[in-house]
Amino acid sequence: MKNLFLFLTFLTLSVNTIAQENQQIKPSQDSTKIEKLNEVIVRAVRVKLDAPVTHSNLTKKEISKRNLGQDIPILLNYLPSVVSSSDAGAGIGYTHIRVRGSDATRINVTINGIPYNDAESQGTFWVNLGDFSSSIQSLQLQRGVGTSTNGSGAFGASLNILTDAISKGANAEISNSFGSYGTRKHTIKFSTGKLNNHFEISGRLSNIYSDGYVDRAFADLKSYFLQASYVDDNTLIKVITFGGKEKTYQAWFGLTVEQLKKNRRQNPYTYDNETDNYEQNHYQFHWNEQLNKYWSTNIGLNYTKGEGYFEQFKENKKVADFNGIVEATDGSRTDLIVRRWLDNDFYVANFNVAYQKKALDIISGISYSNYLGDHFGEVIWAKQFADNANIRDQYYFSDAKKTDFSIFSKATFRIANNLKAFVDLQGRFVNYKTAGLTSDRNPIDINSDFSFFNPKVGFSYNINNENNLYISYARANREPNRKDFELNENVKSEKLNNVELGWRLKNKSIKLNANIYYMQYKDQLILTGDIDDTGDYRRENVANSYRLGLEFDADIRLGNKFYIRPNIAISSNKIKDFILNRDGISKNLGDTNIAFSPNIIAGNALVYQPVENLQLSFLSKYVGEQYLSNTDTEASKLDSYFTSDFNIFYELKTKSIFKSIVFTGLVNNVFNKEYVGRGYTYLDFWSTPGNSFEVQGYYPQATTNFLVGVTLKF
Repeated sequence: MKNLFLFLTFLTLSVNTIAQENQQIKPSQDSTKIEKLNEVIVRAVRVKLDAPVTHSNLTKKEISKRNLGQDIPILLNYLPSVVSSSDAGAGIGYTHIRVRGSDATRINVTINGIPYNDAESQGTFWVNLGDFSSSIQSLQLQRGVGTSTNGSGAFGASLNILTDAISKGANAEISNSFGSYGTRKHTIKFSTGKLNNHFEISGRLSNIYSDGYVDRAFADLKSYFLQASYVDDNTLIKVITFGGKEKTYQAWFGLTVEQLKKNRRQNPYTYDNETDNYEQNHYQFHWNEQLNKYWSTNIGLNYTKGEGYFEQFKENKKVADFNGIVEATDGSRTDLIVRRWLDNDFYVANFNVAYQKKALDIISGISYSNYLGDHFGEVIWAKQFADNANIRDQYYFSDAKKTDFSIFSKATFRIANNLKAFVDLQGRFVNYKTAGLTSDRNPIDINSDFSFFNPKVGFSYNINNENNLYISYARANREPNRKDFELNENVKSEKLNNVELGWRLKNKSIKLNANIYYMQYKDQLILTGDIDDTGDYRRENVANSYRLGLEFDADIRLGNKFYIRPNIAISSNKIKDFILNRDGISKNLGDTNIAFSPNIIAGNALVYQPVENLQLSFLSKYVGEQYLSNTDTEASKLDSYFTSDFNIFYELKTKSIFKSIVFTGLVNNVFNKEYVGRGYTYLDFWSTPGNSFEVQGYYPQATTNFLVGVTLKF
């Protein structure tokens, strides 16, 4: 990391010299060609503006105005149907996102068309990609099933990210930001621009640190991004490596009701090194080729290496749970410290071929991934080791292998002058094997195969130049994750039928999107409301459930200097005839609300731009009440909340040394609202008069806090 920092620093200091020497840059038409070639990387997973898929887009420029160190889920918070939060409360470290009530395990994430979700847990861990928003060219969030994607099936949304495009001119920037709770971000970026009209090297090095709103819940995130590119009229080749190393103090278990009332910033952990330590590095190769006027191909290869552990102090635990490594001084129990490790390798190969001529657009492709992962735990300290035991002896071990092969073909074609059809067919074939012991020393021996067929069809109709209607149907299937198997070896895969009906309006003063969706599930794996010993929510199958909603978002200009961007989502999220099983007793609770699914989510941005280089934004978010379990009991209800942020962005153009200086400021939670972003509950007995929940946990979010930053652009 130190050598990489020195390398980037040298290139940053010398990049202006390169810019002066490199005077053979083609005109803007060349830049447009590069942009189109770059977009081919994500063509297989993205949709166009008029496609019959409900989606939102964010550009690099839009992201940069609030990019002061907070993670990507926080930056997406103001998109329709999105709810985000963080363990530490300040938006840095372990952050979480839900779309239409669906959590991260059900949101398919790709980076340059490569799956990013963890193959086993299916979750997305943004903590491993600190400051990745500084290397994003654009992103698209598709709500619902969306289009065919690589990797785990989308059951709530798809988020596909395109990293930095080639810069036609040499440039560099140094960015620093500071804020509440000891938060700071330091970023250095550079690009050589096009050398000899064909080559470019660019990169980024970042460090983000925050003490966290919650006591001791610090996050120390080091990350990098490095890209080498070759481009000509018909070819774009990119070699990319990026990754990061994180160390965070745990705040996985939130606070009880009593702790929240006493001091909402306290952290129950007391052991000094109760930390998570993980490093993840990605290596990607992309080759886009325009074969002729109509045909193009794309090859994408990826290798990801992940390795790390979290350390925990365990008090008064059973000796028998640790494989004879330790002995107890007071009978069968003892205190000890463990490290639980993950060591994994992830390989991906994608190949797509596309044909486009007039009103016909076809793309077909295949994707194959192979995941290899080891899970094991070490005892690094105990009051007393057994006679034949040594420090770092393993008390459990299991290995895992998951292969995922998919083949798809999708086409958009014109039926009439104003009517387009969209057809998307995907076959997906998964094998998951694991053998050994879980951290509780229970056997986990799985060898399961899944074969899924996921068809999608839609129609888009242009009423006139300003109005567009669309309707679509999509079928999705999804396999259980590792922890689902741990809880129930007979767990079922889940199925989803998704219908979307939408209207789009676009003219000079207004952009408007409105849609109705119906998502009908069979054997949906819903969150039960309780968490495991790593803070992850447990899930279980329910036979029948659905999500029905109305979404609306707009961009309305009020003259030349003001515009507003409101959005609202109103939904009903139900389990039909929910059967609650506890202590061998079953009870039908009738139709109940799905946990973590607010019926109302609304947002708004009021933007004032008096001049081109100054923008003031007042952002508001409302999240309606939601339940922490699926039982509709008052004790499991999480209150609604309304928060507001203020954002200022100003770019000062200069004539010497710097191209410009950018000042950015962000005040989060302007009105100092004390609110809880999410929580959990353990339901151990029936909810009858006199009974209550044995354990509840809440994750408090930060009150008023600020971030300010300065970026020097060369």
